[in-house]
Parts: sequence; structure tokens; C-alpha cells
Amino acid sequence: MQLKPEQLEKQLQKSLAPVYFISGDEPLRVMEAADAVRARARQQGFTERDVLTVQPGFDWNSLSSAAGNLSLFSERRIVDVRLPTGRPGDAGAKALRAWAEQPPEDTVLLVTAGKLDAAARKSKWVQALGKAGVVVFVWHLDTNQLPAWIRARMLRHGLQPTESAVTLLAERTEGNLLACVQEIEKLYLLRGAGQVDADDITRTVADSARFDVYALADSALAGEGARSVRILNGLHAEGVAPPVVLWALARDIRQLASMTDSIASGETVSTVLARFRVWANRKPQFARALERLSNSDSHALLRRCAAIDKVIKGQAAGNEWDEMLQLTLQLAGVDASQPADLTESV
Repeated sequence: MQLKPEQLEKQLQKSLAPVYFISGDEPLRVMEAADAVRARARQQGFTERDVLTVQPGFDWNSLSSAAGNLSLFSERRIVDVRLPTGRPGDAGAKALRAWAEQPPEDTVLLVTAGKLDAAARKSKWVQALGKAGVVVFVWHLDTNQLPAWIRARMLRHGLQPTESAVTLLAERTEGNLLACVQEIEKLYLLRGAGQVDADDITRTVADSARFDVYALADSALAGEGARSVRILNGLHAEGVAPPVVLWALARDIRQLASMTDSIASGETVSTVLARFRVWANRKPQFARALERLSNSDSHALLRRCAAIDKVIKGQAAGNEWDEMLQLTLQLAGVDASQPADLTESV
């Protein structure tokens, strides 16, 4: 049985399947779906839990052993298999299929995995898990879905957001649901239940750190090279994770690339800013970037983001902070071959 994430809670209230497979590229939603399964299983008396994390060299015989050992215990049990890459290999595929074809009694198998490609979703082991229980594929929320998700989340905390508050929070946290949830929880802790407007969002986010990734992106878009370097250095000193910094820059660069595509097709800057629903207080920064960067420039920046992502993941040589400095300067329109100017600004 294949379900959407929003259908899982209803299914859990009806019955508990012997197998759950949850996969996707939204870590927060995958985690929350898995948490819902675990919580329901505990309510049904599944008090014991074995956690198996699949890493290089993992012995899939341990899954078979877990199945065989369950009969020795009176407690109901959850076997929680973490499959980060979504690739179990031949041995893993065989072990998962064997489990699905004959699930042990008093057992729930919960498998969580990263995003699967189309071929993997149709593989025999995934089909077997779906036949034995429930499969949930968690897809990335697009820009049209995100505001509704944010509004529902805020209402759950007793917050009554205005439309502009939802729009601003969606813009500030697009592509990072965990950050969005943290902002909502922070709002609730600071203000309690009640009305929330865009000014509340702005003040709360601005107070979160001395330097933040949003300020870096805005500064670089505006062409403020010296300030951008100071902010990037501050983020580095404060221990902000490189993927978070890259995410903030790449999000705006991705939008810039789409905007310059439209401008190259004949649209005006003002029309493009309106069509892409750029927040009013960010229009000046985007307008400056669009005047400064050509279509080829923006796509070159996007390719550089992809290259830095590989460096961060250890798939390419280099220092991620040095690479992000070059990216930031390139976005800000600063000639990185002029070290004297940069030294003065740091």
C-alpha cells in the first residue's frame, strides 16, 4: 500500500501494518512520519526496539538474526532499519524481500531511507515492502505547497499568522523545513499563542544571531562585497554549518538564474520581480543583482554551487569556506583578484 505523508496518520489510527517503508529528501518530514509510526507502535505495546543503521560493511545477516530472535522474547518489538543512501545492495534487497514475504509475528519493521530514484522505487524489494505493509514517499514541498504547510504548523502551536507573515517565513526558510519549524517554535516560546504578523517574523529572525545567512545573501545580492566578507567570516567564526550557508546562497542564485532566463526572453526586471513574488524589502537587492549579472553569469554561479556541494560532501577536493568566499564575491560582483580591498574590509 502506498500512501502520501498526510494519509499516514489516518492509516495508523485504523491499524498497524507489519512493515513501513518511508523514503524521501525532506529529512524533517521523513523523521516525523517515522516518529508517528513509532509512537503508534508503542501505544500498541511494541515496547522493545532494535535499531540497525546501514553503513559500509553492514552485515545484513543481522536483520535475519533479529527476525529469528524475536520469538525468544515476550515483548512486541520494532526493528528500526536506517538506510541513509536508499541503496541496500544485493544482500540488503534480498534480506528485505525475505522479511516482507514472511514478516515475524509481534514485530513491526520500520525502514527509513533517503530519496530513491524512479528505478529504485520500482525495484522488487520496495514492491515487496509495499505489498507487505505501507510505503510512504516524501516529496519536497514546492513553493506553492509550503505556505499551507507553514500555516497549518503555526495553527497547531496556537499561532494565528497573517498572510504576509506566512509568506515571509516561507521565503526565509524555503528548502529548510527544520529551520522553519525552529522559527515557529521560537515564535511560540517568545510570544505565546496569538496573532503573528510579518514584523514579528522579521524581528524574531533578526534576533537569532549576530550574523545570519539571510543577511549574507541580501548583502551579496546588493553588491556589498566588504560587508558580505565580514558576514561570511562571522558565520564561520560562529560555527554555522557550511551546508546551511550554501543553502542560503544557492536558493537565491537558483532564483536569479530563472529570472535571468525570463529577462533574456524579453521580460523587464520589474515584471520578473513581480512574477517571482519577490518580497518587497528584497526587491532592491534582486534588482541590483539582475542589473549586474547576465544570464550566463547566474548559471555559472549555479554550477559553482553544485561544485561546492561536492566539496562539502567530500566528493571533491577543496576547502568549503574558501570556495564559499569566492562564490560570495562572485555573486557580489567583486573582483577576487584585488586582495587589498578585501583585506581592508575584513
